[in-house]
Parts: sequence; C-alpha cells; structure tokens
Amino acid sequence: MKIAQVVAYPLSFRLAQGVSLGLGRTIKRDTVVVKVVTEDGVVGWGESHHGRAPGAVAHLINTTLRELVLGMDSREIIKVWSRIYRMQISSHGLGTATAMAMSGIDTALWDIKAKMANVPLYQLLGGSSSNIEAYAGGVSLGFKPPEELVDEVRPLIEMGYRAIKLRVGDNVADDLRRVQAVRKAIGDNLTILVDANTAYTPADVRKVMPVFEALNVGWLEEPFAPADAYNYALAKSLGRVPLAAGENHYTRYDFTKMIEERSITILQPDVSKTGGVTEIMRIAAMASGWKIPINPHTCTTSLNMAATIHVLASIDNAGYFEADVAIENPFRTEMTSPAYELNAEGCVTPPQKPGLGVEVDEKFIASHALIDGSCFV
Repeated sequence: MKIAQVVAYPLSFRLAQGVSLGLGRTIKRDTVVVKVVTEDGVVGWGESHHGRAPGAVAHLINTTLRELVLGMDSREIIKVWSRIYRMQISSHGLGTATAMAMSGIDTALWDIKAKMANVPLYQLLGGSSSNIEAYAGGVSLGFKPPEELVDEVRPLIEMGYRAIKLRVGDNVADDLRRVQAVRKAIGDNLTILVDANTAYTPADVRKVMPVFEALNVGWLEEPFAPADAYNYALAKSLGRVPLAAGENHYTRYDFTKMIEERSITILQPDVSKTGGVTEIMRIAAMASGWKIPINPHTCTTSLNMAATIHVLASIDNAGYFEADVAIENPFRTEMTSPAYELNAEGCVTPPQKPGLGVEVDEKFIASHALIDGSCFV
C-alpha cells in the first residue's frame, strides 16, 4: 500500500459579510485540502491550515513533502511523520509551515488506514461513540454593538449550544460591555468563553480579569502571542480565569514547554496545524499525565472538524469541540457531507462511516481556486 500520489489544493472564497475580531476584519477564507492516494487506489483526505499563505503551504506539500513521502508505505504513518520531521523541521527546514503542511498529509493517511480497516477513525484510535460537548465558535460572534451580539447568540442557544465563544481584543470598554450584555441577556446557565486573538497587552488583562471573573467567564484565550511566556505568567497572577492557547503552537515540543511553564491550563492544539492526528494524539497523552484537558481549535473545513471529533472521542482528557457557526462557510456546508450534527444535549458524536466519515465533492474543490492576498483588512 505505497503512497502513489500527494496533491494539495489551495482554496478560497470571498465573504459577503466579514467578521471583525482582534486580527482585523475577514474578507475571504482560505484553506489547503490534501489528497493522498495509494497504489491500490485508496483515497485519503486531510486539511492543512493555510498559514495566511495557502499557495505557499500547498506548494511545500506539492514539491518537497511529496518527494519525501512518495513510495513509502501508507500504513507506516509514524515513519512518514518522522521522515518529514527529520528532513524539514528538526534542521534547516521551514518549521511552522512544515508542521501545517504535514498535518494534512498525516490526517489523510489516517483516513486511508481507517478506510482500509473499514472502521471509523475513532475506532481505529481506540475510542467510542460518546457525546462530546460543543461550544459555538469558529470565525463568528465578533465585534458588534452589544444588542446585535445578543441577537446573534440567542438562535445558537435555541439550537442547543450551552457554551459560546465571544471575540474580545477590540478595546477593554467595548469588550466588557459585550460580555456583560450576553451574560445579562442569557443568564448564568450559559458558559461564556472569550478569545482575544493575541490583541491584549498586560495592562488590558489587568483591567478585564476581575470583570471576567465576576461574570464567570470560562477561559481567556490567546491574550498574547504564543511566545510571550513572561506575559502569560504575569496574566495568570492577575486573576482566576484560566488562560487558553495552543492553536499557534506546533508539535508536542511546543506543548511540552507550555505545560512546564504552567501558565496556560487550557490546551488548544489544532489537528491541521500541530502535526496531524499523529501529533495531537501524542499531545493529548502527554497532557493527560498532567490532568490537563484538550480543547482543540478547529479550522476551516469539515475535514478538520471530523478529524477533531474522532480525536476527542479517542482520548480520556477530552474537552470541548469547537463548532464552527460562521454564517458563511461553504468549506463546512458544501465541500463535504456533514461532519457533525448538534444533538439535544448540546453535544456531537463522531461520524460513523469508515475513515474520517465525510465524502468530498471534488467538483467543489475545482471551482474554488486560490484567491491571492490577505484574508484580513
């Protein structure tokens, strides 16, 4: 079962209505979809995060990484992962770009392996089809007047979500007004999480922490850039709201440092960034030894979302699944069959078909070519 073909597709679509958040206002969405085919014709799919340079990530896959893995046994996933790491990350290579690129290849290989075994991926990983609590997130619930934000939250509660993630990192006064408005309108039964998208300063955190604590906010996500260990340690001393991060950390080696520093206690690895299914399972096992839950960040397409649910169903320290509730996301709603449905308990369960359990529409892929340029303004 040798790897016969590796193809990465950089994809984009324009947004009719963008979302404002700490990074800017979204104007388009990008992704990189990876297809791996074995010599026997078994097809696997994965997603690599675009890294705000989807053409570059796809080119890395279609040239260097493809050359490294063609002809290898598709069943020897750890060996494939290790070869890419050795040749491209551990010395003289493109570190984070390779971690994102290899994530799609790795996930596609797990899709193939589970299809060959004719089981859903979570079964191959030793998991079970249990309920996984979901929160309403993705690129949504951004900066808008408090009353409009409340109007956006209410239908999500009616759908069954019992937890949501609000965007902060605009300015402290407006951030607090938005969170206060949602808490007042919806009540104490809703879990509110907040994400600053690295836009806060330590002074900002000093101001928001006591208010977030009083509002019973579940976590403050990425107040700072991932390398700001000193500021994270400082922020931890400013209040009892847990700090969350991990979507911009790569491989278990980054997460080892994060755990040892003990400031960030909500870990959020992304299967499309940190090294694929192989690596997120390693991170989860390592975190389990510290009694730390895994609350993965999810990416643009339902390939990532399906893979994330399979992983959460296969670990003993599973936290939330981040459900994408963006109004505009054909990568979730049209590119594949549905990756999940929210049940009455506000939970999701893993897809039951072999592999990742979603069917890919290759005509859709062909019709969503890369749009160059930034996805934020």
